[in-house]
Amino acid sequence: MRHRGPAADPAPPQSAHRYPAHPRQACSDNRATTERVTSMLYFISIAALIALFAIGTMTPINMGVLAFAAAFVIGGWLSGMPMDDIFGFFPGSIFTIIVGITLLFGIARVNGTVDLIVSGALKLVRGKRWAIVWLMFFLGAGLMTMGSVLAVGMLAPIAMPIAKRYKIDPLLMGMMISHGVLGAAFSPITVYGAFTNGWLQSAGLPTNPLALYVIPLGLSFLLALALFLVRGRDLLRADDQTIDIDDLTRTDGPTIAESPAPGPRGGDLVSSGAGVGQHATSARPGAGPMVLTTGAPQPTPTSDRLEEIESTGFTPLRVMTLIGMVALLIGSAVFQIDVGVCSMVIAAILLVIAPHKHKPAVNNVTWSAVLLVCGMLTYMSVLKANGTLEFLGDAAASLGSPLLTALILCYAVAVVSAVGSSIGTLGIVLPLAAPLLMMGDIGLIGFVAAVSFSAVIVDVSPLSSNGVMVLANAQVPDRDKFQRTLFKYTGYVVLVAPILAWILVVLPTSM
Repeated sequence: MRHRGPAADPAPPQSAHRYPAHPRQACSDNRATTERVTSMLYFISIAALIALFAIGTMTPINMGVLAFAAAFVIGGWLSGMPMDDIFGFFPGSIFTIIVGITLLFGIARVNGTVDLIVSGALKLVRGKRWAIVWLMFFLGAGLMTMGSVLAVGMLAPIAMPIAKRYKIDPLLMGMMISHGVLGAAFSPITVYGAFTNGWLQSAGLPTNPLALYVIPLGLSFLLALALFLVRGRDLLRADDQTIDIDDLTRTDGPTIAESPAPGPRGGDLVSSGAGVGQHATSARPGAGPMVLTTGAPQPTPTSDRLEEIESTGFTPLRVMTLIGMVALLIGSAVFQIDVGVCSMVIAAILLVIAPHKHKPAVNNVTWSAVLLVCGMLTYMSVLKANGTLEFLGDAAASLGSPLLTALILCYAVAVVSAVGSSIGTLGIVLPLAAPLLMMGDIGLIGFVAAVSFSAVIVDVSPLSSNGVMVLANAQVPDRDKFQRTLFKYTGYVVLVAPILAWILVVLPTSM
């Protein structure tokens, strides 16, 4: 009777339900749940990045504001980061560089030092038309190298009337200015240079500020040389006419009243300056209006102001400003003093020496650019901390050939930047390439320089603030036709610049 036979068979299933599942099965379930949550976090982080880029491109809203908001919401709320950590991501050194440099250059502009440099440089070329064209390239590059985001707005009102009077191709003149300015955009003390070097540092990658500056400048010089050989060969004739030196600081007819520098939308290089005979606005939302006037000459950099500056010459204040600018270069290059700290100290000294004279210089600080760069870098740090950048990089690395991927990314940034924000585009593409760069299959500095060049050089477009300044100041009979010419030239740049950078920079540095 004690033997129950088959009745005892159901016991094993009961014991199976009585005890917890096998540890491996529990870990697998938890891992799957964690992966789903993490994937959702990555998706939201990427979607927010794309959204802030799109909104910042299509509306006047500063992309930096959106980036800060995304950093707080996604970092603090979704990723669970302490707010103190997010505040710690704020790029204080980049903030100091941008504010210090733009303030120092604003002081130099207000007291006439910059205009005196431009006027003196114009007289060095002895009136040769071909030399004037190249002078505009090097002046633009020099001004941008020193941190002036107003370079195109300062030079276009001088150069474009000269182009009309002495029958220089207006496209050649305008694009030589733009190529000089855009080629030098990655100077370590510019908005673009600070952003790119700041991103490399935040991503834990090595950086070479000098190479990131020289490579885009060299590539831009090649584009300018090709343009000159195609459209400026007639200027090299032995019997070519010379320009009256006095005309270099005097223009006829309509001039422009200076207006506050328009706030940058996305990564635009911001210019304030002049145009001719119309009220124009940038075709890109958020670039801000430029007030164009006609009538008698106004005290602008192209007429009365330059004459007044030439008559007064090197005043003690201008000499001290020049000494300060030289001290900045020596202190940062030779003694490795932080550029932001050095420029801020020099600017403060000049403000104390002439507080009333230099008061307007504070308005030259591109606060909207400061907000843009600091906001984007803060959000990039959040994306790095929550793993999104690593996820994006792994996805980019899976595309196949690293060199082919590099070429695709160069073309992608050129096309998108031509109609959108250059800094915003770089903020998306550079994180995509981070793991690819860490693998060592392509040269890190060469790739970053090529992508950066491809993103910025297309700002010759009339959809950018630089292109708008050239278009507004061009003294041509048919402005609509000239605008179409600018669009065609932009198309050529979009096609040629990425492959040029890939062949000359990415390939050699990856072998």
